[in-house]
Amino acid sequence: MAPTTFHAPLRAQLEAFLDDHRSQLNGCLDGLSEEEARRSLVPSRTTLLGLVKHAAFVEKVWFDEAVTGRSRSEIGIASTPDESFVLQPADTIDSVRRAHAEACQASREAVAHLGLDDVVTGNRRGPLPLRWVLLHVLRELAQHGGHADILREQILAGRPEPA
Repeated sequence: MAPTTFHAPLRAQLEAFLDDHRSQLNGCLDGLSEEEARRSLVPSRTTLLGLVKHAAFVEKVWFDEAVTGRSRSEIGIASTPDESFVLQPADTIDSVRRAHAEACQASREAVAHLGLDDVVTGNRRGPLPLRWVLLHVLRELAQHGGHADILREQILAGRPEPA
């Protein structure tokens, strides 16, 4: 995070933290093979590629569904968070990263005209101020970034030693 954001308005700080976590989560795939990105190391559906795919889902739930009120089927996303981790044969590092980057850009555009105290009404929880949505997404991205750090560390530690 750039020191210039230390004294920036709250909205700019929240957006900077969101973008930092978005970038870090997307970056968990750097230098991995397709097999490594898909490798399952825990009993759940959580994989590094699945985490980035889920992060794109999160963006669409909170910045499309919640803002526009469109249903998940209209948006073209999984109906549940658990399903959003499911990898299809066509999912690759490049395709998932691209979908994530596009979802993040669409999120920025969707809320650019809203203030922190503006209320979005399309979420299943009911009306919520944008401030709450931004903080919730920030928390979720930070949590998944931690998951990604641990999985990536395990994958890299399992690589053969260079000769």
